[in-house]
Amino acid sequence: MKTYKTLFFDVDDTLLDFGAAEKEALRMLFEEQGTPLTDEIEARYRNINQGLWRAFEEGKLDRDEVVNTRFSLLFKEYGQEVDGALLEQKYRSYLEEGHQLVAGALELISSLQARYELYIVTNGVSKTQDKRLRKAGLHPLFKGIFVSEDTGYQKPMKEFFDHVFARVPGLDVEQALIIGDSLTADIKGGQLAGLDTCWYNPDGKANETDIVPTYEIKTLEDLYRIVNVE
Repeated sequence: MKTYKTLFFDVDDTLLDFGAAEKEALRMLFEEQGTPLTDEIEARYRNINQGLWRAFEEGKLDRDEVVNTRFSLLFKEYGQEVDGALLEQKYRSYLEEGHQLVAGALELISSLQARYELYIVTNGVSKTQDKRLRKAGLHPLFKGIFVSEDTGYQKPMKEFFDHVFARVPGLDVEQALIIGDSLTADIKGGQLAGLDTCWYNPDGKANETDIVPTYEIKTLEDLYRIVNVE
């Protein structure tokens, strides 16, 4: 088994349960707006949101366009004109409180921290990710945290990883591994940057892309085997 020295971790749906945080934030936002959050509306929001973030990953939209238009696009489909930027501010204030951990995440990072150089690499909003990582108790366990908003680039862009690599002392890419749930952001990005990759796929989703990870795991505990930790 290959020996690794540096591990790069994604945040959302890898270490923190973004789905749970998002669901609660949406519930509170819609409650404040006096509009019931139905399963249909929630599903439509997720579809719009995923499409916008996919365009962000592809460099077609910037972060502000993503976050400030998703709610205006959603409400427009239901015949309402709203201030997308204002609703985004309210939503983000709720989302920042969501720090539910993925099963085994804190235990994993705590056990790896003494043996490996650990870093966060995440697309998202810096203030939000910082607060969520701190509330979850993960923040102090990492040597560095890199958020797309701060770097000016996003996963999977090679420029994002160039920015990160320039700020990781003594990095040997041959001894580095990226772990994340997104084939198009984490795994593709890692490959473009010359990293070995580990796809965290708890739901056993079919890989219908041409992106082939070095490893695939179903639980975070499976990572112990890959990095040789008993």
